[in-house]
Amino acid sequence: MWPMRATKRLTLATTHEPPSFINTASYDPDARVPDPSILTQASPKRRRLTGVSTSKASCCVLLLHHGAVHRGTRGGSVVLSPTSPSPDPVKKLNKSGELDRKNSFNSLKSAIQSALSLNNPRSWLLLSILFIQIVLLLMLRSIPASVSISRGGAARQPSAEVSGTSIALVKDQCESGRIYVYNMPKTFNEELVENCHVLSPWGSRCDMFSNDGFGRKATGLNGIVPVDLIPAWYWTDQFSSEIIFHNRILNHKCRTLEAESATAFYIPFYAGLAVGKYLWSNSTAKERDWHCEKMIKWVRDQDHWKRSNGWDHFITMGRITWDFRRSNDDDWGSSCIHLPGMRNITRLLIERNPWDYFDVGVPYPTGFHPRSDSDVVQWQDFVRKRNRSTLFCFAGATRGTIRNDFRGLLLSHCRSEPDTCRVVNCAGSRCSNGTSAILETFLDSDFCLQPRGDSFTRRSIFDCMVAGSIPVLFWKRSAYYQYQWFLPGDPNSYSVFVDRNEVKNGTKSIKQELEKYSREEVKKMREKVIDYIPKFLYAKPQEGLETIKDAFDVAIDGVLDRFRQQEEWGFKWK
Repeated sequence: MWPMRATKRLTLATTHEPPSFINTASYDPDARVPDPSILTQASPKRRRLTGVSTSKASCCVLLLHHGAVHRGTRGGSVVLSPTSPSPDPVKKLNKSGELDRKNSFNSLKSAIQSALSLNNPRSWLLLSILFIQIVLLLMLRSIPASVSISRGGAARQPSAEVSGTSIALVKDQCESGRIYVYNMPKTFNEELVENCHVLSPWGSRCDMFSNDGFGRKATGLNGIVPVDLIPAWYWTDQFSSEIIFHNRILNHKCRTLEAESATAFYIPFYAGLAVGKYLWSNSTAKERDWHCEKMIKWVRDQDHWKRSNGWDHFITMGRITWDFRRSNDDDWGSSCIHLPGMRNITRLLIERNPWDYFDVGVPYPTGFHPRSDSDVVQWQDFVRKRNRSTLFCFAGATRGTIRNDFRGLLLSHCRSEPDTCRVVNCAGSRCSNGTSAILETFLDSDFCLQPRGDSFTRRSIFDCMVAGSIPVLFWKRSAYYQYQWFLPGDPNSYSVFVDRNEVKNGTKSIKQELEKYSREEVKKMREKVIDYIPKFLYAKPQEGLETIKDAFDVAIDGVLDRFRQQEEWGFKWK
């Protein structure tokens, strides 16, 4: 089902290749449908800065009008307009009363004129004070906003102190809305990380989730990447996005501690870590669903859930969507996405179901986590100027249990072209979470072959593009139908698509296909990849980079935009 009204329908905006039983004309799985309570906010033209105190620089102005002296301010600004004349009707005065009034007025007028005369020292003193106060007022208005938010850990809710001035001045940066992060019991996040030694049947995963989810510091990169960028590299686990997103969102500039002012609600539940420990063990369906069932019960008891039935809630699920879509008890994974209460929640996943509107694909975490804007610019310049000696490469391993394994075919194809193709054999766990050999191979190659992984996507696609290499794809669902918020709209501008069936039957040679591209065309495609590198990265600072938006920023902007459109367009069911 897709949210719609009788007079409005979502239309398919991309060239999906859905199963025959899907009616793609009735919805658009990639439509960006963004933020509810944004409609209740004042429009930008009417919005004014509030909370800015000008009491220290308020100005006093003597105002003369028909013999009256006034002093005052208006909204922290100097008021120089005269008062209005009395609306009372003019009454006839007797002669002596009129004379007394004229004498009083003339006396007051003479006194004031004497006091304000330029020859009177007091006049200059008054003008000097007035000028100084105006200067102070202008200086106060030019001071930039500052937001003080303490940092938090993987599942720790930090305290936040934001001044009234800061809230007012930051408001313009949060026009799409504010985010409230639920303070959930530690069972749903922090305790899962603390018990990292039991998350995998093959041993501890504590190193993988250290350093705020970035993992161990990368080694063996001397001579491969610039020396001053080595500290920005980690061997990051591909399933760590839940931790990374939680740490970042706790420090996001548009986070609010007041749920009533929020337009989006984040659920910091580590669904991937919760189910991961059961995927390769003899676990029951109940064990695989336990954490998710408890999470949904907790969230549905919250007042703000009841307000929207989950339409303004979102969550990061750090594995592929198919790990949460078990239909039968004996099948793989949990049934989290199919449980009551999950239907309306927007889900950020490293692989989405293209036919589920609520699934949003986000980039796999890679190893490069820039510390500043300058790190990003330096890396882009480095990969742009890199001398690439190999036409194409392939980093991967065969899947012995898969019949007619396409990866095995690519390995054979690449090994038969040693002058133009470079191979990194990733059999076993040799390439787990990246190695210096893979990075160097991508840096030295114009193109990188990217078949599907264990599912349609693979992390290697992003490792390849971060290195400035052009991906060669064989399944459209590996990227084109997955990451619309993060990739260029035209697939041909940054990638090459080769029909895998033509490769299988020998009617098409990968080498010959890639040699058709001129050096100028390759350069243009690489430049497009390099331009988009920031959108593939998760920055190191928990507050984000200075001006460049990384993958986290793009994802949050997309979610808020989607929630606003949902409210504006009315695409909701009860």
